Amino acid sequence: MAVLGSLRVRLPLIFLAGIILAGVVTTLIAVRLFRDFAHDQALAQLSQEAHGIAVLYAASVKESYGNTHDRQAPAKTTASALEDATGDRIYYIGPKRLFPGITKQPIEGLQTLPSTGPVVNWISGAALTFTFTPPHKHRRYYGALDPITDNGVTIGGIIAATPVTSVSDRVDSLVKRLAIAGILGLLIAGALSWYLSRRIVRPVLQLSDAVDAVAAGDYAVKVPAKAPGELGHLSARFREMAARLAEVEAMERNFLMSVSHELRTPLTAIRGHVAALLEGVVEDPELRELSLETVQAETQRLERLVGDILDLAKLDTHRFTVTTEEVDMAQLIDQAYDRYREEAHRRSIDYRQEMSARPVIVSDGDRVLQVVGNLLSNAFKVTPDGGRISLGLAQQNGTVHVSVEDNGPGIAPELRERLFRPFVSQTGGGTGLGLAIAKELSSALGGSLELESEVGKGARFELVLPA
Repeated sequence: MAVLGSLRVRLPLIFLAGIILAGVVTTLIAVRLFRDFAHDQALAQLSQEAHGIAVLYAASVKESYGNTHDRQAPAKTTASALEDATGDRIYYIGPKRLFPGITKQPIEGLQTLPSTGPVVNWISGAALTFTFTPPHKHRRYYGALDPITDNGVTIGGIIAATPVTSVSDRVDSLVKRLAIAGILGLLIAGALSWYLSRRIVRPVLQLSDAVDAVAAGDYAVKVPAKAPGELGHLSARFREMAARLAEVEAMERNFLMSVSHELRTPLTAIRGHVAALLEGVVEDPELRELSLETVQAETQRLERLVGDILDLAKLDTHRFTVTTEEVDMAQLIDQAYDRYREEAHRRSIDYRQEMSARPVIVSDGDRVLQVVGNLLSNAFKVTPDGGRISLGLAQQNGTVHVSVEDNGPGIAPELRERLFRPFVSQTGGGTGLGLAIAKELSSALGGSLELESEVGKGARFELVLPA
């Protein structure tokens, strides 16, 4: 039952069923059309034969009218000769003798049908086609009657007849040939459908095995590389999905390691200073204040880390809300700039602020500041001591542009898209959440985050917001 229910068996069976159904319907239509055609052709041929013989008979009547001497009788034609020539039976219906005084009729041996046979319309002299059973016969015949006329008067009729079975034999012969052709066609179609189904099913089965492997956590799967049509597209997309899942798993593993490190470092510092304060090891008031400041700074660091994780979770689940207020962008840029002034001075970084406009926009000021802060934080991470970082503000074409430019190592083209994914860090340290959150926040604020970079010459991030 499992084999019959498999796709590799059901698919060719469905193909064959469709081919058989189409063949049966086509055969029935062809047989019906051929039967009608054969019937019409037989009646038309009989009508032509009956008309020709009736014309010949009528001419004989005219030539022999009033002729009582055999020496003047018209030339005779035997019925058997006509039947051999036409392949059909020839009958006469009407008066028994049309040639007074002539002992031999013009068509010798012509059989006469009784008056109970087909009725001749003596007034109109119309030709007839019909089905009848001749005397001393046991099967039905198709017949065509054509009148014999003399000066417009119907004086008799000629009937050309052929057995109904002769027409049926033609149909039977066609059916036999169609049956043979159908059997051969089914064999060929069956082999072709089996081959095509294997071509289609094999990649599907390989994809099914790959899905099972991915579900079990094995992302190094092999999928069909040369599958036809849509299956090839599906295989390529599945291969990309497996690679992406493997990458995501690696990033999550790195993220857990990074978060563990990021959490352990401040917690270790906090625990050490708190233990020293509790045990009374630090007695100098200045040292006690310094320890408390260290605890406060490390606590804020933990708070930022947890906040980043929560922000990313909210953005991913679309549960993030944006408030609206009037935001003085120049004041906001000054605030963001001041946060890193001391670090720039300590590391001898050429830290500049450039503003060509002082726009006021309606947006979420805290979130805009968070995006700019994340961009600056990333710039300070990648810029070496003695480097250069600039923070700019401009307005053009109804949009506000906040740019952060550094002269760090730059970003390779193949890494630019990945850089905005969660858990991906440009420097290999940190959680890799800053740029991912900045990208999502810029979209939530109705803007965008653009990147221009050249390897070895630094990078330029630009936040574009509607004015």
